[in-house]
Amino acid sequence: MSHRFTFPKAEHLCLKNDIERLFSAGGKSLSAYPLRLVAHSADSAAVPVKVLMSVSKRRLRHAVDRNRAKRQMREAYRLNKHILLDSLAEGECLHLAFVWLADRPLPSKFVMSKMQNLLVRLTEKR
Repeated sequence: MSHRFTFPKAEHLCLKNDIERLFSAGGKSLSAYPLRLVAHSADSAAVPVKVLMSVSKRRLRHAVDRNRAKRQMREAYRLNKHILLDSLAEGECLHLAFVWLADRPLPSKFVMSKMQNLLVRLTEKR
């Protein structure tokens, strides 16, 4: 099975109600510094997984650093999302949020390895 290494707008979690439901009680949370993953099962949708990337201004003061961290998270997810998608059952849908925990920028390889770690752990826990 070939993998499409894309992250289109349809896979972005944007709706306020969905985001509030994700962070309210009942979501699973996993951490692998510098990332925290919050997952919640969703109603069936056109896309099996919708993702939110979040970097707090409190963690990274400079916009350049926040944008870089979000870019690193998006890239790491885009290249590794097949780990999660291959394990999903037919018709199963998830909403995910990746939250940046570090208070400084980190190397992309480190972020990539932690993203892989979180996705593998999520597939095992479900």
